[in-house]
Amino acid sequence: MKERFVVIPVDSGGVATREGEHSPPAGAQPAADTGGSSSGEEKEPLEDSVFEPQDTEAAVPILEYDREPNKYGDGVPKENSPFINNTEHDKNNSYDGTNMALFEEEMDSHPMVSSLLNKLANYTNLTQGAHEHEEADEEEGAKKKSVKSPQMGTFMGVYLPCLQNILGVILFLRLTWIVGTAGILESLGIVGLCCACTMLTAISMSAIATNGVVPAGGSYYMISRSLGPEFGGAVGLCFYLGTTFAGSMYILGTIEILLTYIVPQAAIFIAEQKEDEVDALLNNMRVYGTCCLILMSIVVFVGVKYVNKLALVFLACVILSILAIYAGVIKSIFEPPDFPVCMLGNRTLKNNDFDNCVKTEIIDNLTVTTKLWSIFCEGPELNATCNEYFENNNLTLVQGIPGLTSGVISENMWSQYGPLGKLVEDKKLSSVGGSDPAKDIYLPYVVNDITTFFTLLVGIYFPSVTGIMAGSNRSGDLRDAQKSIPIGTILAIATTSFIYISTVVLFGACIEGVLLRDKFGDSVKGNLVIGTLSWPSPWVIVIGSFFSCCGAGLQSLTGAPRLLQAIARDGIVPFLQVFGHGKANGEPTWALLLTAGICEIGILIASLDAVAPILSMFFLMCYLFVNLACAVQTLLRTPNWRPRFRYYHWTLSFLGMSLCLAIMFISSWYYAIIAMAIAGCIYKYIEYRGAEKEWGDGIRGLSLNAARYALIRLEEAPPHTKNWRPQLLVLLNLDSDQGVKHPRLLSLTTQLKAGKGLTIVGNVLQGTYLIRETEAKKAEQNIKAAMSAERTKGFCHVVVSSNLRDGVSHLIQSAGLGGMKHNTVLMGWPGTWRQSNDPLSWKNFIETVRETTAAHQALLVAKNVDSFPTNQDRLGEGTIDVWWVVHDGGMLMLLPFLLRQHKVWRKCKMRIFTVAQMDDNSIQMKKDLQMFLYHLRLDAEVEVVEMHDNDISAFTYEKTLVMEQRSQMLKQMHLSRTEREREAQLIHDKNTAAHVAMNDKAEAGPERVHMTWTREKLFTERNRNREANANVAVRDLFNMKPNQSNVRRMHTAVKLNEVVVNKSQGAHLVLLNMPGPPKNRGGDENYMEFLEVLLEGLNRVLLVRGGGREVITIYS
Repeated sequence: MKERFVVIPVDSGGVATREGEHSPPAGAQPAADTGGSSSGEEKEPLEDSVFEPQDTEAAVPILEYDREPNKYGDGVPKENSPFINNTEHDKNNSYDGTNMALFEEEMDSHPMVSSLLNKLANYTNLTQGAHEHEEADEEEGAKKKSVKSPQMGTFMGVYLPCLQNILGVILFLRLTWIVGTAGILESLGIVGLCCACTMLTAISMSAIATNGVVPAGGSYYMISRSLGPEFGGAVGLCFYLGTTFAGSMYILGTIEILLTYIVPQAAIFIAEQKEDEVDALLNNMRVYGTCCLILMSIVVFVGVKYVNKLALVFLACVILSILAIYAGVIKSIFEPPDFPVCMLGNRTLKNNDFDNCVKTEIIDNLTVTTKLWSIFCEGPELNATCNEYFENNNLTLVQGIPGLTSGVISENMWSQYGPLGKLVEDKKLSSVGGSDPAKDIYLPYVVNDITTFFTLLVGIYFPSVTGIMAGSNRSGDLRDAQKSIPIGTILAIATTSFIYISTVVLFGACIEGVLLRDKFGDSVKGNLVIGTLSWPSPWVIVIGSFFSCCGAGLQSLTGAPRLLQAIARDGIVPFLQVFGHGKANGEPTWALLLTAGICEIGILIASLDAVAPILSMFFLMCYLFVNLACAVQTLLRTPNWRPRFRYYHWTLSFLGMSLCLAIMFISSWYYAIIAMAIAGCIYKYIEYRGAEKEWGDGIRGLSLNAARYALIRLEEAPPHTKNWRPQLLVLLNLDSDQGVKHPRLLSLTTQLKAGKGLTIVGNVLQGTYLIRETEAKKAEQNIKAAMSAERTKGFCHVVVSSNLRDGVSHLIQSAGLGGMKHNTVLMGWPGTWRQSNDPLSWKNFIETVRETTAAHQALLVAKNVDSFPTNQDRLGEGTIDVWWVVHDGGMLMLLPFLLRQHKVWRKCKMRIFTVAQMDDNSIQMKKDLQMFLYHLRLDAEVEVVEMHDNDISAFTYEKTLVMEQRSQMLKQMHLSRTEREREAQLIHDKNTAAHVAMNDKAEAGPERVHMTWTREKLFTERNRNREANANVAVRDLFNMKPNQSNVRRMHTAVKLNEVVVNKSQGAHLVLLNMPGPPKNRGGDENYMEFLEVLLEGLNRVLLVRGGGREVITIYS
């Protein structure tokens, strides 16, 4: 694209004239392609015109950047996504403008705002749903059609799908029975409880759904991104199982309508005996349900476009059925339908096998018995022996639908619960004689097929209010999801709540109680009870409910596999990844197979009343966590929590969560525990084996708030001695490739901590951070990998400092935060300090010892750390020997106890040695020490070692002398090295000055020749000057006498080493008091020698230096 700067005149009105519209004046020439002006005279007025216009009346030339305009003015679109990160291809595009030249070096990581807005404006979030997949199938290899922007509004996209999913099988098959059993008042309580739960959940869901763009995935996406992958995966799978079992329930409802009300003669299993009728019905449900499931699965597999095309048909069936009910209620005011119920005494009879509700009838002036007589008597004769209750009670016809104005509402107000097999009776009618259950089972009485109670009915009814997620699941297909989801969902719940509440009252006001409690309509010729009320015909409800259940089952089999596919593709549950694959167009084939298999489990249960509470549990789990997500986000006040839906509050979310939990345990406490156990197992599995995802979830924010609160509380006062435990700062060394040199130090940390308390693993890199940033990050990654391999739980802190000494000092001072700061430093012994030419290797070590003492921190130094056991080792019978020479606050007692908590050291016994001087009573010391350990609740063997005041041996004297001679020689070598460097610099300076002088003086006579230093002359002159000094130094070195203070220290080290080696050479670990460095820094090197002598001959040693406070107590 050609770019150039053009000088454009601006008239007094401020309107710029474009090139090509009007010819520019003669004084305004086009600038060159380089961006400069054509003449020097134009530059000054140009700058004045841009920044400081002098005359507003005159036409002022301005500088215009002439290129093809973009939507927001940015010429080169740099972003492929609406977010900061861009691709490598974008990074290669250079920014050519000059207005933003100040930021051009950061354009790769910080895009222009105009480019960002342009991409956001063009950003569409389309779900890869069934519609697009079917289009891809139909094209058969042709180019894919361009997907149009979603155009679904609130009514078609949210309201109607929610309405279709909420209204369903329970309304048509069980609501009349619930009203008759629980009574109008308790039924209103059930409906109100469940509808309040879903309404509060919808409010929380609306807040979450309007807090940003919600891609396809609906509730799973919202929960996982709000509460994290663990909760998201657990609740997502619960929602998947709920949707799958809902498919089972709808299929069972379909088959129940088919076999009970449409074609009862299609039953394959027919009971030969009365008591086998229930089993025969369940077996028929299993066979037909399995066939129906296979047929529906094939339909979904072949193409869900058929399901989408039939969705409106199924919805029309639901709406027509609802309208038929209300029409029937209105008609019952004027002309109630004729559905008589035959009553024997006060008992309801099934009238499938007889037409006349009389014992005898007169035909041709002859009294003959009816078919009903033959059922209750041994024969059709008038003198035949009959059932006692049949003889003593009269037959009565009761109108099943007395009508809205009949006053039957007062009789249906109260509940009529009963056990399995209880007869359905009308208390208004008289009854003579009792019941005989052994005989009554073979008679055509209407009885309870299950034991009924309030909590059971809650579990059976709750699935009729599920389906509120239908709108959020279609969020990718909505024109404005943030507007449509709250309005559509809440309106749908309000509509269905009104329908349920009104139908509960109308059923109780229009239908006789005995007919309401007749679940399958056996007392009205096997008609659907709700159908007897509808107008114009019961078949309207039967056919409508049949297709409604079919459609809902297909929708469940369509939605559940896609939900499982979304979870599998997120990668948070490793064993589900196979279900993320499907057909070439993305259809979830494997997920559909699993869904059909789980759905078959529900069908094998075969009872609608048994399946309903199961799916209620899973839906309630999902709704509970939706409310929890909203409450957590609201209380945390995270900056990203800015929902467009304003009518929410955390108290409403907590109320909704409490209702969900209450309904779970009200419905079925054992199902609730099982559902929570399944969710808990999934949660823990994802936590330990799932992929690590950072979704900015609320649980992370909750952890941050809890951590902040705890840190502030810890800051208020130092920890009590009873709560003291080593909070470790581990100082690691790295090799040249930033790998960990001594990983066993991390093993020791793990064994010492057992996952408790604070662990900070630190390292210092020498240099500047700007130069060594990459190496610092690599070092941090390597340390974290080593920590993971050694199972060390803690934090990593890599510091880049100008020198190692300062870096370690910074770590000791500043590592940790608030009350969570380290109190103990763990480091390895510098084993190669003698071989190192650099004295900083041991000087840094001694300075670290001094700094930990000054900071009142404990210090642990592990010698021969590479010989320490790994976490996989199991040490056998052995000892951990503690040499308690001086009291350091109890660290020596506490550390073996902590180590023995780990399985590596668990079999080791603890031995404590203490040293007695000549004037000490060793027997009393042992008794006192045993009593002290008893009060400390520590099991250990105690031994007191006596050290006599022997004369200083010649070996000690000689070892001290060698130490001091070596120290003196190293000092002279260090001085020689420094002197050599100083002389080399002096020679270089002299040569440089000589060459400058030679060049300045071109005519130099023989008398002005300057001497130039050569290597031979240097050595000759230096040796001549040093011979005398060297001879004197060597003579002094061999004639020197050791310092008496050093001799005494060496004597202590030698004698104590002899005792320790004698007693503890075979111990698994030796813990020993670490003596402090000398106050006079001139003796630092001798201090290292003393420690070497003290530890000589020991394998695993842990030097311990207390922090200046008591860390163990005898008190509880």
